[in-house]
Amino acid sequence: MDIANLQQIFTETFPHAAEAITVTAPGRVNLIGEHTDYNDGFVLPMAIDAKIVLVAAKRSDRQVQVYSVDFRAMDTFSLDEIEPTQKHRWSNYMRGMALMIQEAVGSPLQGMDIIMQGNVPQGAGLSSSAALEVGTAVVINELNQLQLDPVLMATLAQKAENQFVGVQCGIMDQFISMLGEAGHALFLDCRSLEYQKVPAPFHEAGAAIAVIDTAVQRGLVDSKYNERRQQCEDAVKALQQWQPDLRSLRDVGPELRPKVDELPAILAKRARHVVDENQRVIDSAAALKAGDLPAFGRYMNASHDSLRDDYEVSCRELDLLVDLVRANPETYGARMTGAGFGGCTVSLIPSSEVADLEQRVLPEYQAKTGLQARLFVFNAAAGARKL
Repeated sequence: MDIANLQQIFTETFPHAAEAITVTAPGRVNLIGEHTDYNDGFVLPMAIDAKIVLVAAKRSDRQVQVYSVDFRAMDTFSLDEIEPTQKHRWSNYMRGMALMIQEAVGSPLQGMDIIMQGNVPQGAGLSSSAALEVGTAVVINELNQLQLDPVLMATLAQKAENQFVGVQCGIMDQFISMLGEAGHALFLDCRSLEYQKVPAPFHEAGAAIAVIDTAVQRGLVDSKYNERRQQCEDAVKALQQWQPDLRSLRDVGPELRPKVDELPAILAKRARHVVDENQRVIDSAAALKAGDLPAFGRYMNASHDSLRDDYEVSCRELDLLVDLVRANPETYGARMTGAGFGGCTVSLIPSSEVADLEQRVLPEYQAKTGLQARLFVFNAAAGARKL
């Protein structure tokens, strides 16, 4: 993305603006740890080198003017009366962020002129919405000199998406977009919000993280997501007969693990995925720290098989893509990533095998499904920051 060009567009759009700042915030891919977040568990996401860039300046009044280069649209709202808009829905992530920060600091914010542009693929489950929320948070923090803690900004961004936009996401997307570090993944405890930066030296090891968008719209996600959450809660209640103080599936330890398999069949499957996936995240982080890419790949494979068979949130197209990628013996591992029923796969492969994805996997997938998948290769990028 041409940042100098974006800054020039800002000057042309707002010729009388005050001195501007430039902020960037990345999208993300979750390497492993799926459907563990709302069970108080562990995840291992990575910020990616696709991002949203915002150029912004303070105003002397309480108006916010935002121009989206991608949508070629201007939206205006007042900080005195922040309501959702139906006309420019992309603006709701920014409106919600302004509202949550204003409530959190307990004092009025200054108005802003903002220009934004992004290259996070839309609709691919790579968290362009979290990048926009977090980028807006950094803009507001910098222009108003609030000195907010990054973890607080991430939690306020999640709150904006939950309460203002109306999407019941977990904390992972906003957290990794805010706190990612170049060359690292992030091991995150979704209960305590404690985190560790885990070396992700894929590029140095001659490997690549490849994300393939199935081009399947995730139509079942909302209903099935709520159903899975309820099944996990039901499994916890059932397991409390053996451990009354059990709070969530994250708390199932080695002693209680055998009892998971004694639950009613559907609850056993759901709980088994979550409990074993939490352990896979722990083991995967250890494998990365040791530079053991083959072991990391095996955990990715096991994660997908569990999501397909026990949690049942995959679909024919995701399974086909994973099988096609795994058919190359050089592949370390491949799995679905995200909520499921469409969206993306994530694979760890030698960099030399990216051509195989382009020349064999994508054409074969299209021949079998009629769908044109999109391939992206990402590096572990830094989190949101002022440039």
